[in-house]
Order: sequence, then structure tokens, then C-alpha cells
Amino acid sequence: MIKTIGIVGNGSFGTAITKVLTDNGNDVYWWLRNEATAKYIRERNHNSQYLQSVSFRPGSIEPTTDIHRLVSVCDTIVFAVPSAYAMQVLQQVSGEQWRKLHVISAIKGIIPETRQLLCDYLHEEHGFSLDQYVAITGPCHAEEVAAERLSYLTFSGLNQDFASEVAGLFQNEYIRTSFNHDIWGAQYAAVLKNIYAIGAGMAHALDYGDNFLSVFITACYRELWHFLNDHFHKIHPSNEVPDFHTSAYLGDLLVTGYSLHSRNRAFGSMIGKGYSVKSATLEMNMVAEGYYASRGMQTIAKQFQIELPIANMIYLILWEGLSAQVGFKDIEAKLS
Repeated sequence: MIKTIGIVGNGSFGTAITKVLTDNGNDVYWWLRNEATAKYIRERNHNSQYLQSVSFRPGSIEPTTDIHRLVSVCDTIVFAVPSAYAMQVLQQVSGEQWRKLHVISAIKGIIPETRQLLCDYLHEEHGFSLDQYVAITGPCHAEEVAAERLSYLTFSGLNQDFASEVAGLFQNEYIRTSFNHDIWGAQYAAVLKNIYAIGAGMAHALDYGDNFLSVFITACYRELWHFLNDHFHKIHPSNEVPDFHTSAYLGDLLVTGYSLHSRNRAFGSMIGKGYSVKSATLEMNMVAEGYYASRGMQTIAKQFQIELPIANMIYLILWEGLSAQVGFKDIEAKLS
């Protein structure tokens, strides 16, 4: 049973999660990188850096910059650090400490250094039990959560009692929840949809219209389906099978590819306009998970000899200097 909740990460999604949990009457500990942010939240009950419109219930948050204190007093951790910075945080906590915790993952990416999902890293590196892990999946922009626009989340975990409990923790009038045991498929779908959303942004910037984009997104879903349906057990030899009928698959791909709230789409749009990766990152002041995911998935695809032509082309544009115009001419040919 969940008793004390800690949140790690204070970006947009971490802030949105904190809002949901405190709106639902929970008191939480919140780990922040610097004391100035912690002091601001403690005194003013909102995050000065992300989703500034969100006000938290007074007294519902205990901000801290001491992650060891957080993991010592909490039995359940919501991990909402972007995957690019995850390892820096993960290594601050010992394996013994991780094994005592329940973890709710809000990462929609893979750890760049190891090319692993968070659950696999914790399990293989620290002997963490996968029964203590649930992933938040499904289409859910932090900005719409902040505005209390109705959103649907799926909680994927092997331990159905824990997944059900977590789903109940988040359920309210503006968050509808469901749960399943599709722990790996849903997380890999989230990784891939971020890559494809960067491509959708590039296409928009290159002046492709809605007609092309609809065909492009359809092809991306087909490639995602091919990866998980035909090759899933190469990547994860288990008895689990992807549950393609949940919104964690097509729904999340659609919203990330089309929505103006999507940071991956925005990042891709900048690249399509000619920004360098460094310039786009500085301009956004946010992490586009699909950028790092594209390199990780390139490695995984090569390792298991899986063809991902669209994801591969986006990788070449982002990491190998291929022109977006040239890359999308090649994609055009593949879609015809």
C-alpha cells in the first residue's frame, strides 16, 4: 500500500503530476535540483519555472534538494526526470535504496548511456523487482493537465494490484485512468512516438501539408506496430504481449505528432527550419526526448537487425548531419 509519495523532477510533467496528486488530497515530498526553486515553491505554492499558472494546495508539498532524505522517508517515488539526465539522478541512490522503493515512471524515453528502459536498468543494475514498477503511458500533455482539460492515462505494470492502486491515486474529474500489464510494449511505443513526432515537426516546417502528414503518421504507426508485433520477443523475451488497443499507442502518437503542446514536434519544426540541434535546444529550454531516443533506437535496431526506415532517417538528420529536405525526399519515396 502506498503511504508516502516522493516526486523526482520539477519539469512540466513533474509539475503536472504534482498538481494531480495534491489536488487528489495527497501530501508529497518533491525533490528539486536547487534551493532557490525549493524555497519559491515552499513560500508561494507554485513552480516559477514550469506551468506557472498552477497553484498547489498550501501545506501539501515538502520541497527538498536532498534526494537521500526523499528516498528515506518515501515508499513510492514518481520518477519524472528527462531520460537525458536520468543517470545523474539514478546514481545518487544506492541499489539497496532502490530495492526498497516502489517506482512510478513518468519517463517517455530510454536511458541514453545504457539504451534501456528505466525498469530494465533498475532490474538489471540493482536487482529491483519489476513488481514494484508502474509506467505512466498514454496521451497527456502537461499543459492540458494544468488547465484541467480531460485527459486519459494508462498505468502499465506487472503487479496488477499495484498498477490498480496507482491508477486510483491519479483518478479525478479531469484525469481518467485505466491499468494493464503491458509494461514493455507501452514504454517502447512512447519512445518511438517521440521520434516520429520530431519527424512530424520537420514535415510541417518543410511545408508539407495535412494530407502528407496523415500518411506519414500512418506509416509511423505501421513501423511502430512492426517493431513491437514482429520483433518484441527479440528485445524482451517474456510472456507479455503489447496491447495495441490502448491509447498509449495510436493515441499518444497522434497527440505528440499533431499538438502544438508537443515539445518533440516543436523541436522537429526548428530542425526543419534550419536550426542546429544545439540552437533548437537552447531556444526551447526543454528536453525533446525523441532526440536522444533516436540514437538509442538506432542502436537497438542494429543490434536486433530490425528495419525502422522512418526512425532511421530521423536519426540521420539529427545525429549524422543529413539535410532534412533530403531525408524527407527519401521518406516521400518510401510512403508512395
